[in-house]
Amino acid sequence: MTFPGSRSPRLRVVAIGDADSFVKWAAHLIDRVDDVSRHLLLVRTPLAVSDAQKDAAIAGTRFAGDPRSVTRVAFTEVTGWLARDMPDVVVLAGRAPFVRLMSREIDRLARRPVVVSGLPGMSIPALRGALHYRRHCDLMVVHSRREVAAYARLGRAIGATVPVALATLPFAHRSADRAGGTDLVFAAQALVPSAREDRRRIAEILRLAAVADPLRRVVVKLRSRPGEVEAHQERDGYTQLLENAPENLVFSFAPMSEALETAEGLVTVSSTAAIEAMAAGVPVIVLDTFGVHADLLNGVFAESGLLGGADDVVARRFRHPEPRWASTNYFHDPRDSRWWEQAQRLVALRRRGMLPARTVPRARGGALHEAWHRRNVLGDEDRTLTGRLAGVLVTPVISALTALKRRRGRADAPDASAVDLTLAPSPLAESSRRLAGSRVRS
Repeated sequence: MTFPGSRSPRLRVVAIGDADSFVKWAAHLIDRVDDVSRHLLLVRTPLAVSDAQKDAAIAGTRFAGDPRSVTRVAFTEVTGWLARDMPDVVVLAGRAPFVRLMSREIDRLARRPVVVSGLPGMSIPALRGALHYRRHCDLMVVHSRREVAAYARLGRAIGATVPVALATLPFAHRSADRAGGTDLVFAAQALVPSAREDRRRIAEILRLAAVADPLRRVVVKLRSRPGEVEAHQERDGYTQLLENAPENLVFSFAPMSEALETAEGLVTVSSTAAIEAMAAGVPVIVLDTFGVHADLLNGVFAESGLLGGADDVVARRFRHPEPRWASTNYFHDPRDSRWWEQAQRLVALRRRGMLPARTVPRARGGALHEAWHRRNVLGDEDRTLTGRLAGVLVTPVISALTALKRRRGRADAPDASAVDLTLAPSPLAESSRRLAGSRVRS
């Protein structure tokens, strides 16, 4: 294991992540901050990026040109690494349970940094679980004025008073002049839509688009190669659904920024890639074949002018966003992005002893419940006996309680498209399935 060299007088910022989308977000977020010393710490979990995914995530940042600024560590090494490095700011970049687990490790440090967390893309509606698990951070970063308002309202509703800061979506770089491409790029998503028949319908739409114009490519942009993992577990992948595709329908594992260089337009159900494309001047179709509702994560695109159906995709009738929608959703004035100014103020307060630590309380279920939380994040990387026992004993109980809470949440939650927030619990069923699978393999 390597540690950074002599300490710079500039503020020291360390991002801690594991999964692909979060690593990309954190790397680009802190890369856009000038005059700081930066490092990226990758923790080994079942979701940890491969070397290829890591390279794609940091492409276009200063991390790509400095291999020493990226370090892989085991979970048991995190606290010691931070104690030696003594960062001023730590950016926690992972799914909600990962953020809570790393927050517990930060609680063990004698010299406590300012703890920042956030969400790697669009986050409308604001989700209770996303905020609840980050309530012990000093600052939470989101990416639109609409999201700031939604998470502030949600915080008041559930009593989670986390300061919410605005940042421009860090990998959405605006392009002034762009030469037009010819590719139809489809941004695939692991969980949306979830039904196999819906994913087969998308595969057929893409096949028809390729057949309609054999001289232009249809590029299915995937985030993981076979054997790699993502932040969410994909079922019914497009490589299987499109096994007998036309020759001009191809798969790409390149960074999205590279795929957009040759794009005529981008198609997605609800991927944040739509924002990245619009920032690059690439028009978009947000596929509304399956409707517009919270389960598809596409309610944010209502009134955007981007919605279109299968016929629009086949005919390549791409759109640009409505200006009023754009200014509220992710294309605000860059001068309004002040998350780093807020972080600097928090650093100054902490140095003067005026910023109390937001420590994570013990789990209500005691040591065994905390062991389950750790095992939930680390899977087989957790070598402890308590973690293995918790995986066997607690997982079935958590799965049952989660299913019950989700049913109650659906009944109690308001219309997310109307109020931009939902009080439904954070869905942990996927985490429980991952943990169960990890237990079987161990």
